[in-house]
Amino acid sequence: MYRPLLRRCLATVLSVTALTAAVGVATPASAAPPPRLADHLVRHVSVNNINRHLVAFQRIAHQNDGNRAAGTSGYDASAEYVYNLLQRAGYHVSYQEFPFVYEEVLENELHQTAPVARTFNPIPMTYSGSAPEGGLHAPLSVLPVDATPGCEAEDFQDGSYAGTVVLIFRGSCTFAQKAINAEAAGAVGVLIYNNDADLNAPLNGTLGEPNLVSIPVAGLTRGEGETLAADAQSDSVTVHFGLRILQEERTTRNVIAQTRTGRTDNVVMLGAHLDGVQDGPGINDNGSGSAALLEIALQLANQRPRNAVRFAFWGAEENGLLGSEYYVSQLSFEEQLDIALYLNFDMIGSPNYVRFIYDGDDSDGVGAGPGPYGSAQIEDVFEDYFDRRSLAYEGTDFTGRSDYGPFIEVGIPSGGLFTGAEERKTAEQAAIYGGTAGEAFDPCYHQACDNLGNVNRTVLDQMADAAAWATGVFATDTSAVNGSTWAQQQRERAARAALSARASVSDPHHPVI
Repeated sequence: MYRPLLRRCLATVLSVTALTAAVGVATPASAAPPPRLADHLVRHVSVNNINRHLVAFQRIAHQNDGNRAAGTSGYDASAEYVYNLLQRAGYHVSYQEFPFVYEEVLENELHQTAPVARTFNPIPMTYSGSAPEGGLHAPLSVLPVDATPGCEAEDFQDGSYAGTVVLIFRGSCTFAQKAINAEAAGAVGVLIYNNDADLNAPLNGTLGEPNLVSIPVAGLTRGEGETLAADAQSDSVTVHFGLRILQEERTTRNVIAQTRTGRTDNVVMLGAHLDGVQDGPGINDNGSGSAALLEIALQLANQRPRNAVRFAFWGAEENGLLGSEYYVSQLSFEEQLDIALYLNFDMIGSPNYVRFIYDGDDSDGVGAGPGPYGSAQIEDVFEDYFDRRSLAYEGTDFTGRSDYGPFIEVGIPSGGLFTGAEERKTAEQAAIYGGTAGEAFDPCYHQACDNLGNVNRTVLDQMADAAAWATGVFATDTSAVNGSTWAQQQRERAARAALSARASVSDPHHPVI
Protein backbone atom coordinates (compact mmCIF):
# COMPACT_ATOMS: atom_id res chain seq x y z
CA MET A 1 0.00 0.00 0.00
CA TYR A 2 1.15 3.47 -0.97
CA ARG A 3 2.62 5.43 1.92
CA PRO A 4 0.70 8.56 2.99
CA LEU A 5 -1.11 8.04 6.29
CA LEU A 6 -4.76 7.02 6.35
CA ARG A 7 -7.54 8.47 8.44
CA ARG A 8 -10.13 6.02 9.66
CA CYS A 9 -13.66 6.14 10.96
CA LEU A 10 -14.37 3.81 13.87
CA ALA A 11 -17.81 2.58 14.78
CA THR A 12 -17.49 2.03 18.53
CA VAL A 13 -19.27 -1.15 19.54
CA LEU A 14 -19.02 -2.44 23.08
CA SER A 15 -21.74 -5.07 23.37
CA VAL A 16 -23.28 -7.85 21.36
CA THR A 17 -26.49 -5.84 21.07
CA ALA A 18 -24.69 -2.75 19.82
CA LEU A 19 -22.60 -4.82 17.43
CA THR A 20 -25.71 -6.39 15.92
CA ALA A 21 -27.24 -2.95 15.45
CA ALA A 22 -24.05 -1.58 13.91
CA VAL A 23 -23.41 -4.26 11.33
CA GLY A 24 -26.83 -5.79 10.83
CA VAL A 25 -27.54 -9.50 10.75
CA ALA A 26 -29.47 -10.95 7.82
CA THR A 27 -31.80 -13.76 8.82
CA PRO A 28 -32.56 -16.77 6.60
CA ALA A 29 -36.22 -15.73 6.41
CA SER A 30 -35.50 -12.25 5.03
CA ALA A 31 -32.40 -12.83 2.93
CA ALA A 32 -32.90 -13.49 -0.75
CA PRO A 33 -30.92 -16.39 -2.20
CA PRO A 34 -27.50 -15.32 -3.52
CA PRO A 35 -26.68 -15.33 -7.23
CA ARG A 36 -25.47 -18.80 -8.16
CA LEU A 37 -22.11 -17.54 -9.36
CA ALA A 38 -21.46 -15.71 -6.08
CA ASP A 39 -22.26 -18.85 -4.10
CA HIS A 40 -20.09 -20.96 -6.41
CA LEU A 41 -17.07 -18.69 -6.04
CA VAL A 42 -17.34 -18.50 -2.25
CA ARG A 43 -17.45 -22.31 -2.05
CA HIS A 44 -14.50 -22.83 -4.40
CA VAL A 45 -12.09 -20.01 -3.49
CA SER A 46 -9.90 -21.81 -0.97
CA VAL A 47 -7.54 -20.16 1.49
CA ASN A 48 -5.22 -23.14 1.00
CA ASN A 49 -4.91 -22.32 -2.69
CA ILE A 50 -4.44 -18.62 -1.87
CA ASN A 51 -1.69 -19.61 0.53
CA ARG A 52 0.02 -21.56 -2.26
CA HIS A 53 0.29 -18.30 -4.23
CA LEU A 54 1.71 -16.58 -1.14
CA VAL A 55 4.34 -19.31 -0.88
CA ALA A 56 5.21 -18.66 -4.52
CA PHE A 57 5.64 -14.93 -3.84
CA GLN A 58 7.78 -15.66 -0.77
CA ARG A 59 10.08 -17.95 -2.75
CA ILE A 60 10.31 -15.48 -5.63
CA ALA A 61 11.42 -12.80 -3.15
CA HIS A 62 13.95 -15.20 -1.61
CA GLN A 63 15.49 -15.81 -5.02
CA ASN A 64 15.58 -12.09 -5.90
CA ASP A 65 17.34 -10.08 -3.19
CA GLY A 66 14.51 -10.50 -0.70
CA ASN A 67 11.88 -8.33 -2.39
CA ARG A 68 9.36 -7.96 -5.24
CA ALA A 69 9.61 -4.18 -5.80
CA ALA A 70 8.71 -2.67 -9.17
CA GLY A 71 11.67 -2.47 -11.52
CA THR A 72 13.38 -5.51 -9.99
CA SER A 73 13.75 -9.15 -11.02
CA GLY A 74 11.50 -10.11 -8.09
CA TYR A 75 8.61 -8.11 -9.51
CA ASP A 76 9.19 -9.44 -13.03
CA ALA A 77 9.11 -13.03 -11.73
CA SER A 78 5.89 -12.32 -9.80
CA ALA A 79 4.25 -10.89 -12.93
CA GLU A 80 5.35 -13.91 -14.95
CA TYR A 81 3.89 -16.29 -12.34
CA VAL A 82 0.50 -14.54 -12.47
CA TYR A 83 0.53 -14.20 -16.26
CA ASN A 84 1.28 -17.89 -16.85
CA LEU A 85 -1.44 -19.17 -14.51
CA LEU A 86 -4.08 -16.89 -16.03
CA GLN A 87 -3.06 -17.76 -19.58
CA ARG A 88 -3.28 -21.49 -18.85
CA ALA A 89 -6.72 -20.91 -17.30
CA GLY A 90 -7.96 -19.52 -20.63
CA TYR A 91 -8.02 -15.76 -20.06
CA HIS A 92 -7.14 -13.05 -22.53
CA VAL A 93 -3.93 -11.92 -20.81
CA SER A 94 -1.58 -9.08 -21.64
CA TYR A 95 1.28 -7.08 -20.20
CA GLN A 96 0.97 -3.30 -20.16
CA GLU A 97 4.39 -1.69 -19.91
CA PHE A 98 5.02 1.83 -18.66
CA PRO A 99 8.04 3.91 -17.58
CA PHE A 100 8.64 5.03 -14.00
CA VAL A 101 11.37 6.41 -11.78
CA TYR A 102 12.99 3.58 -9.85
CA GLU A 103 14.33 4.46 -6.40
CA GLU A 104 16.75 2.62 -4.17
CA VAL A 105 18.00 3.96 -0.84
CA LEU A 106 21.79 3.65 -0.77
CA GLU A 107 22.40 5.33 2.59
CA ASN A 108 20.11 6.59 5.34
CA GLU A 109 21.22 7.83 8.74
CA LEU A 110 20.56 10.72 11.09
CA HIS A 111 22.68 11.53 14.13
CA GLN A 112 22.58 14.48 16.46
CA THR A 113 26.23 15.28 17.15
CA ALA A 114 25.86 18.27 19.49
CA PRO A 115 25.12 19.28 22.20
CA VAL A 116 24.47 15.59 22.99
CA ALA A 117 24.81 12.52 20.78
CA ARG A 118 21.57 10.89 19.65
CA THR A 119 20.60 8.55 16.82
CA PHE A 120 17.27 8.73 15.00
CA ASN A 121 15.49 6.57 12.43
CA PRO A 122 14.40 8.76 9.51
CA ILE A 123 12.13 7.35 6.80
CA PRO A 124 13.08 8.71 3.37
CA MET A 125 10.30 10.47 1.48
CA THR A 126 9.63 9.02 -1.95
CA TYR A 127 11.21 11.25 -4.62
CA SER A 128 13.49 12.90 -2.06
CA GLY A 129 16.74 14.45 -3.20
CA SER A 130 20.06 13.19 -1.89
CA ALA A 131 22.75 14.44 0.44
CA PRO A 132 26.32 14.52 -0.89
CA GLU A 133 28.38 11.37 -0.44
CA GLY A 134 29.49 11.23 3.18
CA GLY A 135 26.34 13.01 4.32
CA LEU A 136 25.52 16.52 5.52
CA HIS A 137 27.06 18.04 8.65
CA ALA A 138 24.91 21.07 9.38
CA PRO A 139 23.19 23.04 12.13
CA LEU A 140 19.55 22.20 12.83
CA SER A 141 16.92 24.93 12.58
CA VAL A 142 13.39 24.51 13.87
CA LEU A 143 10.46 26.11 12.09
CA PRO A 144 7.93 27.54 14.58
CA VAL A 145 4.70 25.56 14.74
CA ASP A 146 1.62 27.46 13.61
CA ALA A 147 -1.63 26.60 11.82
CA THR A 148 0.20 26.03 8.50
CA PRO A 149 3.82 25.17 9.34
CA GLY A 150 6.09 25.54 6.32
CA CYS A 151 3.22 25.96 3.89
CA GLU A 152 4.01 29.56 2.89
CA ALA A 153 7.29 30.92 1.56
CA GLU A 154 6.93 33.73 4.13
CA ASP A 155 7.52 31.19 6.91
CA PHE A 156 11.21 31.13 5.94
CA GLN A 157 11.82 34.82 5.19
CA ASP A 158 14.01 35.76 8.14
CA GLY A 159 17.07 34.14 6.52
CA SER A 160 17.92 31.89 9.46
CA TYR A 161 17.29 28.66 7.54
CA ALA A 162 20.00 28.97 4.89
CA GLY A 163 22.62 26.23 5.24
CA THR A 164 20.61 24.31 7.86
CA VAL A 165 18.67 21.10 8.10
CA VAL A 166 15.21 22.44 8.94
CA LEU A 167 12.78 20.60 11.22
CA ILE A 168 9.11 21.12 10.27
CA PHE A 169 5.88 19.94 11.90
CA ARG A 170 3.53 17.92 9.71
CA GLY A 171 0.15 19.26 8.59
CA SER A 172 -2.01 21.64 6.51
CA CYS A 173 -0.18 21.19 3.17
CA THR A 174 1.80 18.60 1.26
CA PHE A 175 5.25 17.42 2.24
CA ALA A 176 6.39 18.65 -1.17
CA GLN A 177 5.23 22.22 -0.49
CA LYS A 178 7.12 22.32 2.80
CA ALA A 179 10.29 20.97 1.15
CA ILE A 180 10.07 23.33 -1.84
CA ASN A 181 9.71 26.35 0.45
CA ALA A 182 12.59 25.21 2.65
CA GLU A 183 14.93 24.63 -0.29
CA ALA A 184 14.03 28.02 -1.76
CA ALA A 185 15.12 29.57 1.56
CA GLY A 186 18.52 27.85 1.32
CA ALA A 187 17.94 24.82 3.55
CA VAL A 188 20.24 21.86 2.79
CA GLY A 189 17.89 19.20 4.20
CA VAL A 190 14.37 18.79 5.57
CA LEU A 191 13.05 16.66 8.43
CA ILE A 192 9.26 16.54 8.80
CA TYR A 193 7.99 15.13 12.07
CA ASN A 194 4.61 13.53 12.59
CA ASN A 195 1.55 15.19 14.13
CA ASP A 196 0.06 11.89 15.31
CA ALA A 197 -0.97 11.67 18.96
CA ASP A 198 1.07 8.47 19.14
CA LEU A 199 4.63 9.70 19.70
CA ASN A 200 6.05 6.55 18.05
CA ALA A 201 3.88 6.50 14.92
CA PRO A 202 6.17 6.43 11.85
CA LEU A 203 5.85 9.03 9.11
CA ASN A 204 5.92 7.36 5.70
CA GLY A 205 5.55 10.05 3.05
CA THR A 206 6.05 11.04 -0.55
CA LEU A 207 6.78 14.25 -2.42
CA GLY A 208 4.38 13.07 -5.11
CA GLU A 209 6.65 13.24 -8.15
CA PRO A 210 10.36 13.30 -9.01
CA ASN A 211 12.66 16.31 -9.24
CA LEU A 212 10.64 18.75 -7.13
CA VAL A 213 13.62 19.29 -4.79
CA SER A 214 17.29 18.35 -4.82
CA ILE A 215 17.83 18.22 -1.04
CA PRO A 216 17.21 15.16 1.19
CA VAL A 217 13.77 14.96 2.83
CA ALA A 218 12.76 12.39 5.46
CA GLY A 219 10.03 11.73 8.03
CA LEU A 220 10.40 11.35 11.80
CA THR A 221 8.06 10.25 14.55
CA ARG A 222 6.53 12.97 16.68
CA GLY A 223 8.64 11.83 19.60
CA GLU A 224 11.86 12.16 17.61
CA GLY A 225 10.88 15.58 16.30
CA GLU A 226 9.94 16.91 19.71
CA THR A 227 13.23 15.64 21.16
CA LEU A 228 15.21 17.51 18.51
CA ALA A 229 13.08 20.64 18.94
CA ALA A 230 13.53 20.60 22.73
CA ASP A 231 17.32 20.29 22.41
CA ALA A 232 17.39 23.15 19.88
CA GLN A 233 15.38 25.38 22.22
CA SER A 234 18.06 25.22 24.89
CA ASP A 235 21.24 24.99 22.79
CA SER A 236 22.64 24.88 19.25
CA VAL A 237 22.06 21.49 17.63
CA THR A 238 24.25 20.00 14.92
CA VAL A 239 23.23 16.93 12.92
CA HIS A 240 24.77 14.47 10.49
CA PHE A 241 22.14 13.65 7.85
CA GLY A 242 23.19 10.97 5.37
CA LEU A 243 20.41 10.17 2.90
CA ARG A 244 21.41 9.10 -0.60
CA ILE A 245 18.95 7.66 -3.10
CA LEU A 246 19.57 6.11 -6.52
CA GLN A 247 16.96 7.32 -9.00
CA GLU A 248 16.77 6.13 -12.60
CA GLU A 249 14.08 5.58 -15.21
CA ARG A 250 13.06 1.97 -15.68
CA THR A 251 10.16 0.10 -17.26
CA THR A 252 7.71 -2.10 -15.40
CA ARG A 253 4.30 -3.55 -16.26
CA ASN A 254 0.75 -4.32 -15.24
CA VAL A 255 -0.79 -7.74 -15.85
CA ILE A 256 -4.32 -7.47 -17.30
CA ALA A 257 -6.62 -10.49 -17.83
CA GLN A 258 -10.23 -10.69 -18.99
CA THR A 259 -12.79 -13.48 -19.27
CA ARG A 260 -13.58 -14.74 -22.77
CA THR A 261 -17.33 -14.49 -22.12
CA GLY A 262 -19.68 -11.81 -20.83
CA ARG A 263 -20.66 -8.31 -21.91
CA THR A 264 -17.59 -6.29 -22.83
CA ASP A 265 -19.52 -3.02 -22.59
CA ASN A 266 -20.31 -3.64 -18.91
CA VAL A 267 -17.05 -4.90 -17.47
CA VAL A 268 -16.61 -5.72 -13.79
CA MET A 269 -13.01 -4.83 -12.93
CA LEU A 270 -10.98 -5.98 -9.94
CA GLY A 271 -7.45 -4.92 -9.03
CA ALA A 272 -4.63 -5.49 -6.56
CA HIS A 273 -1.08 -4.21 -6.65
CA LEU A 274 1.47 -6.90 -7.28
CA ASP A 275 4.59 -4.97 -6.30
CA GLY A 276 6.05 -4.64 -2.84
CA VAL A 277 8.69 -2.40 -1.27
CA GLN A 278 12.43 -3.06 -1.35
CA ASP A 279 12.61 -3.75 2.39
CA GLY A 280 10.88 -7.13 2.29
CA PRO A 281 8.94 -9.77 0.35
CA GLY A 282 5.60 -7.94 0.65
CA ILE A 283 3.44 -10.93 1.54
CA ASN A 284 0.61 -9.06 3.26
CA ASP A 285 1.30 -5.83 1.33
CA ASN A 286 0.20 -6.84 -1.17
CA GLY A 287 0.73 -10.52 -1.74
CA SER A 288 -2.52 -11.07 0.16
CA GLY A 289 -4.68 -9.06 -2.25
CA SER A 290 -2.87 -10.34 -5.34
CA ALA A 291 -3.08 -13.99 -4.27
CA ALA A 292 -6.80 -13.73 -3.45
CA LEU A 293 -7.51 -12.01 -6.76
CA LEU A 294 -5.54 -14.64 -8.66
CA GLU A 295 -7.43 -17.49 -7.01
CA ILE A 296 -10.81 -15.84 -7.69
CA ALA A 297 -9.81 -15.56 -11.34
CA LEU A 298 -8.78 -19.21 -11.51
CA GLN A 299 -12.07 -20.36 -9.98
CA LEU A 300 -14.06 -18.10 -12.32
CA ALA A 301 -12.25 -19.40 -15.41
CA ASN A 302 -14.64 -22.27 -16.17
CA GLN A 303 -17.80 -20.20 -15.56
CA ARG A 304 -19.77 -18.06 -18.02
CA PRO A 305 -20.46 -14.68 -16.36
CA ARG A 306 -23.08 -12.39 -17.88
CA ASN A 307 -20.66 -9.47 -17.61
CA ALA A 308 -17.02 -9.72 -18.61
CA VAL A 309 -14.67 -9.68 -15.62
CA ARG A 310 -11.28 -7.99 -15.90
CA PHE A 311 -8.47 -8.60 -13.41
CA ALA A 312 -5.60 -6.14 -13.00
CA PHE A 313 -2.35 -6.80 -11.14
CA TRP A 314 -0.79 -3.36 -10.82
CA GLY A 315 2.88 -2.45 -10.96
CA ALA A 316 4.61 0.42 -9.15
CA GLU A 317 1.76 1.11 -6.73
CA GLU A 318 4.33 1.66 -4.00
CA ASN A 319 5.90 4.38 -6.18
CA GLY A 320 2.66 6.37 -6.26
CA LEU A 321 -0.16 4.31 -7.84
CA LEU A 322 1.72 4.52 -11.12
CA GLY A 323 0.41 1.33 -12.73
CA SER A 324 -3.26 2.10 -12.17
CA GLU A 325 -2.76 5.76 -13.07
CA TYR A 326 -1.12 4.79 -16.35
CA TYR A 327 -3.87 2.28 -17.13
CA VAL A 328 -6.69 4.77 -16.59
CA SER A 329 -4.82 7.48 -18.51
CA GLN A 330 -4.72 5.23 -21.58
CA LEU A 331 -8.51 4.66 -21.64
CA SER A 332 -10.69 6.67 -23.98
CA PHE A 333 -13.91 8.04 -22.53
CA GLU A 334 -15.84 5.24 -24.26
CA GLU A 335 -13.49 2.65 -22.76
CA GLN A 336 -14.05 4.19 -19.34
CA LEU A 337 -17.80 3.86 -19.87
CA ASP A 338 -17.32 0.15 -20.61
CA ILE A 339 -16.13 -0.34 -16.99
CA ALA A 340 -19.21 -0.73 -14.77
CA LEU A 341 -17.26 -0.62 -11.50
CA TYR A 342 -13.87 -1.18 -9.93
CA LEU A 343 -13.10 -3.27 -6.81
CA ASN A 344 -9.75 -2.90 -5.01
CA PHE A 345 -8.03 -5.36 -2.66
CA ASP A 346 -4.89 -4.04 -0.97
CA MET A 347 -3.76 -5.76 2.26
CA ILE A 348 -6.47 -8.21 3.30
CA GLY A 349 -4.55 -10.47 5.68
CA SER A 350 -3.18 -8.09 8.32
CA PRO A 351 -2.21 -9.96 11.51
CA ASN A 352 -3.88 -7.45 13.89
CA TYR A 353 -6.78 -6.87 11.53
CA VAL A 354 -10.02 -4.97 11.30
CA ARG A 355 -12.50 -5.78 8.52
CA PHE A 356 -12.65 -2.47 6.67
CA ILE A 357 -15.00 -1.73 3.76
CA TYR A 358 -14.40 1.41 1.71
CA ASP A 359 -17.02 3.95 2.71
CA GLY A 360 -18.72 4.49 -0.65
CA ASP A 361 -21.56 6.67 0.66
CA ASP A 362 -19.46 8.65 3.18
CA SER A 363 -21.88 7.63 5.93
CA ASP A 364 -18.96 7.84 8.37
CA GLY A 365 -18.40 11.49 7.47
CA VAL A 366 -14.63 11.18 7.42
CA GLY A 367 -12.10 12.56 4.96
CA ALA A 368 -12.54 12.56 1.22
CA GLY A 369 -16.32 12.25 0.88
CA PRO A 370 -18.35 9.68 -1.06
CA GLY A 371 -17.18 7.84 -4.13
CA PRO A 372 -18.83 8.23 -7.54
CA TYR A 373 -22.46 7.14 -7.82
CA GLY A 374 -22.62 3.37 -7.41
CA SER A 375 -19.87 3.24 -4.78
CA ALA A 376 -22.45 3.19 -1.98
CA GLN A 377 -24.13 0.20 -3.62
CA ILE A 378 -20.79 -1.60 -3.83
CA GLU A 379 -20.37 -1.01 -0.10
CA ASP A 380 -23.87 -2.45 0.43
CA VAL A 381 -22.88 -5.71 -1.28
CA PHE A 382 -19.87 -6.22 1.00
CA GLU A 383 -21.94 -5.32 4.05
CA ASP A 384 -24.61 -7.81 2.99
CA TYR A 385 -22.00 -10.56 2.76
CA PHE A 386 -20.62 -9.92 6.24
CA ASP A 387 -24.13 -9.53 7.68
CA ARG A 388 -25.08 -12.97 6.36
CA ARG A 389 -22.16 -14.43 8.30
CA SER A 390 -22.56 -12.25 11.41
CA LEU A 391 -19.05 -10.79 10.98
CA ALA A 392 -18.28 -7.28 12.25
CA TYR A 393 -16.98 -4.61 9.88
CA GLU A 394 -16.53 -0.86 9.68
CA GLY A 395 -15.90 1.84 7.11
CA THR A 396 -12.63 3.28 5.88
CA ASP A 397 -12.19 6.50 3.95
CA PHE A 398 -11.31 6.84 0.26
CA THR A 399 -7.98 8.53 1.01
CA GLY A 400 -6.55 8.04 -2.48
CA ARG A 401 -3.86 5.87 -0.99
CA SER A 402 -4.49 2.81 -3.15
CA ASP A 403 -5.37 1.94 -6.74
CA TYR A 404 -9.05 2.88 -6.56
CA GLY A 405 -7.88 6.52 -6.71
CA PRO A 406 -7.45 6.89 -10.50
CA PHE A 407 -10.81 5.19 -11.12
CA ILE A 408 -12.65 7.47 -8.71
CA GLU A 409 -11.07 10.51 -10.39
CA VAL A 410 -12.80 9.66 -13.70
CA GLY A 411 -16.14 8.81 -12.06
CA ILE A 412 -16.01 5.00 -12.07
CA PRO A 413 -17.90 3.53 -9.07
CA SER A 414 -15.38 1.94 -6.72
CA GLY A 415 -15.09 -0.04 -3.53
CA GLY A 416 -13.12 -2.78 -1.87
CA LEU A 417 -11.72 -4.29 1.30
CA PHE A 418 -8.78 -3.61 3.59
CA THR A 419 -7.52 -5.00 6.92
CA GLY A 420 -5.23 -2.17 8.02
CA ALA A 421 -1.64 -1.00 7.65
CA GLU A 422 0.55 0.97 10.08
CA GLU A 423 -2.17 2.66 12.12
CA ARG A 424 -2.80 1.27 15.58
CA LYS A 425 -5.78 -0.75 16.73
CA THR A 426 -7.92 0.95 19.36
CA ALA A 427 -9.22 -0.69 22.52
CA GLU A 428 -12.75 -0.59 21.05
CA GLN A 429 -11.59 -2.38 17.91
CA ALA A 430 -9.74 -4.99 19.95
CA ALA A 431 -12.94 -5.65 21.91
CA ILE A 432 -14.79 -6.35 18.64
CA TYR A 433 -12.19 -8.11 16.49
CA GLY A 434 -9.69 -9.45 19.00
CA GLY A 435 -6.01 -8.74 18.61
CA THR A 436 -3.86 -6.24 20.45
CA ALA A 437 -4.91 -2.68 21.22
CA GLY A 438 -2.19 -0.09 20.71
CA GLU A 439 -0.38 -2.22 18.14
CA ALA A 440 -0.35 -1.58 14.39
CA PHE A 441 -2.84 -3.48 12.26
CA ASP A 442 0.24 -4.74 10.41
CA PRO A 443 3.31 -4.48 12.68
CA CYS A 444 5.54 -5.52 9.76
CA TYR A 445 4.21 -2.92 7.32
CA HIS A 446 6.93 -2.08 4.74
CA GLN A 447 9.51 -4.14 6.63
CA ALA A 448 11.57 -7.28 6.07
CA CYS A 449 9.26 -9.22 8.40
CA ASP A 450 6.32 -8.89 5.97
CA ASN A 451 6.73 -12.56 5.12
CA LEU A 452 4.62 -15.72 5.28
CA GLY A 453 4.47 -15.40 9.06
CA ASN A 454 2.85 -11.97 8.79
CA VAL A 455 -0.57 -13.07 7.50
CA ASN A 456 -3.71 -13.86 9.50
CA ARG A 457 -5.19 -16.64 7.39
CA THR A 458 -8.56 -16.57 9.13
CA VAL A 459 -9.29 -13.00 8.07
CA LEU A 460 -7.63 -13.62 4.69
CA ASP A 461 -10.14 -16.42 4.12
CA GLN A 462 -13.05 -14.19 5.16
CA MET A 463 -11.98 -11.24 3.04
CA ALA A 464 -11.22 -13.41 0.01
CA ASP A 465 -14.68 -14.97 0.29
CA ALA A 466 -16.24 -11.50 0.48
CA ALA A 467 -14.27 -10.49 -2.62
CA ALA A 468 -15.40 -13.67 -4.39
CA TRP A 469 -19.00 -12.96 -3.39
CA ALA A 470 -18.93 -9.44 -4.78
CA THR A 471 -17.30 -10.71 -7.97
CA GLY A 472 -20.10 -13.22 -8.47
CA VAL A 473 -22.81 -10.69 -7.65
CA PHE A 474 -21.61 -8.07 -10.11
CA ALA A 475 -20.54 -10.53 -12.79
CA THR A 476 -24.20 -11.60 -12.74
CA ASP A 477 -25.89 -8.19 -12.36
CA THR A 478 -24.53 -4.64 -12.10
CA SER A 479 -27.90 -2.88 -11.91
CA ALA A 480 -27.22 -2.05 -8.26
CA VAL A 481 -24.69 0.56 -9.36
CA ASN A 482 -27.09 2.00 -11.95
CA GLY A 483 -30.02 3.20 -9.90
CA SER A 484 -31.25 0.78 -7.28
CA THR A 485 -29.75 -0.32 -3.98
CA TRP A 486 -28.61 -3.82 -3.21
CA ALA A 487 -30.97 -3.91 -0.21
CA GLN A 488 -33.88 -2.94 -2.45
CA GLN A 489 -32.97 -5.67 -4.92
CA GLN A 490 -32.79 -8.18 -2.08
CA ARG A 491 -36.27 -7.22 -0.89
CA GLU A 492 -37.65 -7.36 -4.43
CA ARG A 493 -36.14 -10.79 -5.07
CA ALA A 494 -37.48 -12.11 -1.78
CA ALA A 495 -40.94 -10.66 -2.53
CA ARG A 496 -40.97 -12.19 -6.02
CA ALA A 497 -39.89 -15.56 -4.64
CA ALA A 498 -42.61 -15.48 -1.97
CA LEU A 499 -45.27 -14.40 -4.48
CA SER A 500 -44.21 -17.10 -6.91
CA ALA A 501 -44.36 -19.73 -4.17
CA ARG A 502 -47.87 -18.68 -3.15
CA ALA A 503 -49.08 -18.60 -6.75
CA SER A 504 -47.73 -22.03 -7.53
CA VAL A 505 -49.66 -23.45 -4.60
CA SER A 506 -52.97 -21.66 -5.31
CA ASP A 507 -52.92 -22.00 -9.09
CA PRO A 508 -50.13 -24.20 -10.43
CA HIS A 509 -51.31 -23.63 -14.03
CA HIS A 510 -50.93 -19.84 -13.84
CA PRO A 511 -47.71 -19.05 -11.95
CA VAL A 512 -46.74 -15.44 -11.35
CA ILE A 513 -43.32 -14.65 -12.84
